[in-house]
Amino acid sequence: MAVNSPLPERLRPDSLAHFLGQSHLGPRLRSLIEAPRLPSLLFFGPPGCGKSTVALLLARASGKKYLRLSAPEAGLQHLRRSLSGMDILVLDELHRFSKAQQDFFLPLVESGELTLLATTTENPSFSVTRQLLSRLHVLRLRPLSRSELMTLARRGAQALEASLNDEVLDMLAGIAHGDARTLLNLVEYVAALPSDRRGGEDIRAALPEVIARHDKDGDSHYELASALIKSIRGSDVDAALYWLACLLEGGEDPRFVCRRLILSASEDVGLADPNALSLAVACQQAVEFVGMPEGFIPLAETVAYLAMARKSNSSYAGYLNAVREVKLNGPHTVPLHLRNPSTQLQKEWGYGKEYKYPHNYAEAWVDQAYLPPELEGRRFYQPRDNGDEARLSQWWRKIHKIRKNDPL
Repeated sequence: MAVNSPLPERLRPDSLAHFLGQSHLGPRLRSLIEAPRLPSLLFFGPPGCGKSTVALLLARASGKKYLRLSAPEAGLQHLRRSLSGMDILVLDELHRFSKAQQDFFLPLVESGELTLLATTTENPSFSVTRQLLSRLHVLRLRPLSRSELMTLARRGAQALEASLNDEVLDMLAGIAHGDARTLLNLVEYVAALPSDRRGGEDIRAALPEVIARHDKDGDSHYELASALIKSIRGSDVDAALYWLACLLEGGEDPRFVCRRLILSASEDVGLADPNALSLAVACQQAVEFVGMPEGFIPLAETVAYLAMARKSNSSYAGYLNAVREVKLNGPHTVPLHLRNPSTQLQKEWGYGKEYKYPHNYAEAWVDQAYLPPELEGRRFYQPRDNGDEARLSQWWRKIHKIRKNDPL
């Protein structure tokens, strides 16, 4: 490898023995290298975890002709020309191919004419067609651990003949967030700084945008998410959008944010605005479909809507009240009239007897007990008078003869 090549390329291992990380895949990778025939594979994992490196190691170990391409730079015509005489294609960023482009590989992989070793950072369930995915063995790779990153950082410093102490290397390992490529680029950048500017504070000042990325496995991951949800709960749109920006600009997985918003829509907005949950679910679908960075647009819309919406946690609180009863006294026996008489014997036992079908009565309601006798009259749900919930609970209050100010 040329001396002026980027450090990640210079340190790319030429054998599995020098490969760092992915210990959970060790036996599988060794068996693939020793196998008489290499199957088509899809390597799924975050950036810089070694997907392309593993694919290249397997391709080389096979002894067959292989080609490496990146999906964004390869159209179908280019693929057809380039694959002539090739046995293996190492294809980076498969998710960047359209459905039609992915379908191009189906007959080649199916017939065994081509072995495809593809990589993706996107969830294959959403980014790869079902037909192609069924023809690939998926191997999931993990971010490198802190200790693995430290080992790699020392290798990088040694290759550059740079004197970087462990304190600096550990800081760079923390900034890299499990990404080996980012780490080696950082090591190379810091090694090029004057020796008197290699202290922690100098490096932080030199790398403001990188430092801004939060540790997705550390405390700030949960602290920022907590700040976002509490700002939504407190109806502060500006704060909610700010914490959303901190999460996304810090490299947070947008799917994690979507999950938190769906929960907030149910827990904090709830019955005060039932449309909130639909919007949050639609946001998750939009983000999966559009991807990042444009995914911030539906995320920002949803965060602003949830923050401005009226709030009610009555359904959430009502469930917790019911859970307390179950944990305290256990589940009571289901009353006979609520049981479904699936057999003749169950009918003789009284299952379903005297059950009143509500749709046979005016307003599709009839006075009938649904709780066990031991809990008759108990109220777990406490309606709020915010937003749509006041309207939704009006008829419920009427049929149960519950006045607005009655304690429940």
